[in-house]
Formats: sequence, structure tokens, C-alpha cells
Amino acid sequence: METTRRMVLSLAASASVAAGVARSGVCAPLSALLPAQDDPWKHGLSLFGELKYPPGFKAFGYVNANARKGGAVRQAAFGTYDNFNLTVAGLKGQLAVAIDLTYDTLLIASMDEVSSAYGLIAEAARHTADFSSATYRLRQSAKWHDGAPITVDDVIFSFDAFKAHNPQLAIYYRHVVEARQSGDHEVSFTFDSPGHRELPLILGQLTILPKHWWQGRNAAGQRRDVAQTTLEPPLGSGPYRITAFEAGRSLVYQRVESYWGNDLNVRIGRDNFAQLRFDYYRDLGVMFEAFKAGQFDWHDENSSKNWATGYDFPAVQEKRVIVEEFPIRNLGIMQAFAFNIRRAKFSDPRLRRAFNYAFNFEEVNREIFYGAYHRIASYFQGTELASSGLPEGKELELLEPLRDKVPPEVFATPYHNPVARDAAQWRSNLRKAMQLLELAGFTVRDMQLVDVVTGQPLSVEFLLADQVLKRFIMFYKPWLERLGIQVVVRVVDAVQYQTRLRQRDFDIVVASWPQTLSPGNEQRDFWGSRAADMPGSLNLIGIKNQAVDDLIDKIVLASDRASLVAAAKALDRVLLWNHYVVPQWTYPNERTARWDRFDRPPVLPTYGQSAFPTIWWGKRDDEGLIAVQGTGQP
Repeated sequence: METTRRMVLSLAASASVAAGVARSGVCAPLSALLPAQDDPWKHGLSLFGELKYPPGFKAFGYVNANARKGGAVRQAAFGTYDNFNLTVAGLKGQLAVAIDLTYDTLLIASMDEVSSAYGLIAEAARHTADFSSATYRLRQSAKWHDGAPITVDDVIFSFDAFKAHNPQLAIYYRHVVEARQSGDHEVSFTFDSPGHRELPLILGQLTILPKHWWQGRNAAGQRRDVAQTTLEPPLGSGPYRITAFEAGRSLVYQRVESYWGNDLNVRIGRDNFAQLRFDYYRDLGVMFEAFKAGQFDWHDENSSKNWATGYDFPAVQEKRVIVEEFPIRNLGIMQAFAFNIRRAKFSDPRLRRAFNYAFNFEEVNREIFYGAYHRIASYFQGTELASSGLPEGKELELLEPLRDKVPPEVFATPYHNPVARDAAQWRSNLRKAMQLLELAGFTVRDMQLVDVVTGQPLSVEFLLADQVLKRFIMFYKPWLERLGIQVVVRVVDAVQYQTRLRQRDFDIVVASWPQTLSPGNEQRDFWGSRAADMPGSLNLIGIKNQAVDDLIDKIVLASDRASLVAAAKALDRVLLWNHYVVPQWTYPNERTARWDRFDRPPVLPTYGQSAFPTIWWGKRDDEGLIAVQGTGQP
């Protein structure tokens, strides 16, 4: 998709770290925390079905266990950063890219299964048969970079820190009541009710923080505060650590040669480079020119114009730069113009639908996207979870009790975006847009669209963090102005943009929400009523809809794959027919270019796209490492 994947949902990366809150606030007795005796310990967990890899497996099938170690990779990041503290990611500051490389989690996901994870810090896991609690047994060999063991206290401290200081993740873990030590090396989590099939896997994503480090003092003698941003490189337990940085501009990670997990089957063949450097750019055009000049090694291309016309420079012609697409099989996407419906002017869905009729995707696709894109028509675009036709079977059963809470079109009309293949269709769409605006209480006076009650003209501001996005919005602007709508396009820097998002100080933004193949608790953060007023949540739109909340519950508590798919399709329909967004476009592949310095396994993981640089390695024994000015020796 176009450039926007980097933007709003950079916040979503923090959803891979964990926190939780209780819905009831009532602590269960200790006996309720302990798994039933007949619940076996497992080396991994799967949401539905059996694990692909058996106990004692040697390595994941998609890695090269003998991959060359060493060398360096130079990558680019967009924007800036001023924070190394994962705990407050999405709420305070701008988190540095790839900070998760410094930490380990309880479990680690497999990239060739839909929803499975295997033991990392936790050597084994188990849960009660009714999914009312889960327990993890920690490896005694797991260590922090300072040599201290990773303990149950660290796990509990991490859970409590995320729960207390990250509202977005508090929503994500709202059904987790408590974490307690239940054995010498065991930690148990209790849920507020049975049936939470996804929570054992979600808790496996918990990023573990070092309690002793966060409760200590920094080099200046000041106490550290897990609730605040920091540019002190953190103590970690993962395969890399920060060795140098220039705040907001560059960052270098060094592979930890004594990393405790080097020989684990889930780490074999991964993290092969000795050093990873990230340079930050605030202009995507400048970033691309830097790549062409050899300033960094790998470029993810999100511009269809560049993809069609920008790769004819000599290094490509001479095969020194390799241009390649990788299929995206591991996620769906909704990318859109998103309304802030907290503002009264966007409260009527008919007005929001009129904005869709005013958007001529076909012309934008033809004129500036080289016909490369397909229009998005689902919040789960590109997956089996996307709705189509009319609801039937299990999906209809879920929707029937909500009939009086959802738009009637959910049952009567398959969702389609307006189409303008020719001038006649385009004029018809504009007429429909005007009819909808009139039904929503607006009329044209003196060439301006005004509220018939207040007499106030309708004006909207598109808030952007990147000049590149203006290309297609400047097509949209005159179409809206033909309807009498006043339009302002405002571009601000990344810091101001994130601040305004958190404060909900915007009319319309370009937003995207990635969807995994097994959606769950993150849907509460995307669309749930509780998240609407929480700073840092990804409910940017401000949705408070009981039918949406009910269908999210059906997804979270689905007992099998068929029920999950049906609930997702039902939710998709309700979101679509409320016209919370004007859907944009998508592309089925990851478009990449790289300098020819790297090798990869012959078969990449099914759900890992390119998986660069995680399972790649250097072609030559190039041990030269990257120099960078800065501070930050851990």
C-alpha cells in the first residue's frame, strides 16, 4: 500500500508487548490460579489445531541453521525518536525503531503457522481446559545482559508496569485479573472468566523487563522511572543491545555474543548480523535518494510512482541493486481516510458516506498510482475474514440479535464502494453525495455547504505527517470543494502529528489498521467503546457502538476457527455500513529493493513476507562494522 503503513500504526507495534487489567477488579483465590493437574506442559501453544513443530525440534523449517554470522546491515527509519522505554510506547514520546530486539518474550511466534508460538524465556506453558488461567515455566538459563537471571519477579513487574502505564495495552489485556508466582520458576495468570482461548498466546507475547534495573539508578545517580520516557539504553535480555545512538537521527544495535539464547531451537538461524544500524529520515523522497546513493542497504518501497518509474538507475541495471516483491500472506489491512466522529460535524453516517461518493478512486489509481492498486472493501482486506455478499449461516446467527442496533443494509445489501469508471458514473456519484449531505442536514448557500440549523459552513482539515501524502489528497480536495465543503490540508512534523493524534485533535487523518489472520483482543483497541476516550489507543475514530462491542466479544471468545471467521465477517459488515472511514487501496506484495550483499533461505516462511533481516545473512565474510557518533554504552 502507499506510504501510510509507516504512519498511524507505528503505534501498533507496541501491541507486541504486554500489559493487562481486570474487568472485575476482584482477585481470584490462589487455587484458581493453578492449572488443573491433567493440563500438560507444552513446548508451545497454538490458537486452533496442533503445533507444527514437535518437542525437541532442531530449528524452524524456514531458517538456515548454518547461516554465516557477522557483518552489518544499514536500514532507514522514517520520522524521529526520543524514547527507549517500551512501557509508555504510543502514549509518551517517539519509540526508537527495533527496540524489541533488545528484549525477549515468554514465547516466540512461528512464521510458518497462522497462530502458534514456542518457548523462549518460558521453556513450557499450560492452561486450564476452560481457558480461565495460564501458567509459564521459566528457563533457568535465561539471563539479562548483565548476567542476572530472569525471574518470576521480572515477569510480574513487567505485567504490572504495562498494565499501569500503557492504556492501549491495558485494553488489550483487560480480561487478565492477576499475575502471581505459582512455583519456584513458574508464573500464573488468572482471567476474569473462562473461555479466553487467545489469552495464553497473548500473554506469551509479554515483553519481560528487568525489575532490578528499572528500580535502580542511572549513571547520574537518579532513580529510573518505568512510567517515563528515557534515552538511557535499557538493560535487555535479547539478541541485540544498543551500543551507540544520536538521538532522533541514528541508532546502532550490536549482537550480544554471549546472548543466553544463542543455542535455543527457536533462535537457531536467526539474528545473524553482528550489527544493525538505522538512520532516520523525515522526507521519504530524501530517503529514496539516500538508498540510491548506497547510504543504506534495504528499502521498502511504498510509492507506486517510485515502483513504476524510480528504479532505472545504474545500480539496478548493473544488478548491484535487486528489486523484488514478496507476497503478503500474514495480514489484511484497512487503510483509509478516517473521520474523528467525536466531532459533531461527522456524527451522521450519511455525511461520512457522502465523502466516499466524492472520492474518485479510479481516477487517482489511473493518474498517480499507475493502475497498481485495488480498492479496499473490507476491514480484513486480503484474508478469509473479509465479508462478501449477504450474511448467512453462523454469521447471520450472530447478527440477528443485533438487528435493531446495526444499519439495515447489513442484512439487505452487499457492501461496495462507489465506482467511477467514466464521466457519467462520476457525475452520478457526486449527485448521490449531495443527496446524502442534504439528508444529513446540509444545504448549499452562496457556493458553500452549510448546516441548515446553525448556518455554519462545513469545513474539514486533513492532518498529515508526510508531504508525499498530499499527492492524492490534492486530487480529493477539489472534488469535495465542488460539493461546497471547505478543505484544508495541513502537514506537520512527526512529533506534532503524534501529539495531535493522542489528543484527538484532528478532523480526518490517513490511517491504517493491520489485521492478523487470527484477530482477537486488539480489536477492542481498534474499535471498542472503552478505547474511544483513552489517549494512545488506536480507536482514532472514536467508535462507541454496542453492536461493535458485542461482535468483538464474539471474536475474542470464539471456540473454533469457524466461529472466529464468522464473527470477524459480521464485525466487518457493521463497521463498513457505519461508514466510519473512506477506504483507500491496497497492494498484495511487499515491494523491496536491496543492495546485492545478502543471502536468504531458499524457501521463505509462509507468513513472514521477506523476513529481512531476521533470517538473512551476509554474502561475504565482511566483518567491517559501522561507525556512528553518539552516546549510549549500556
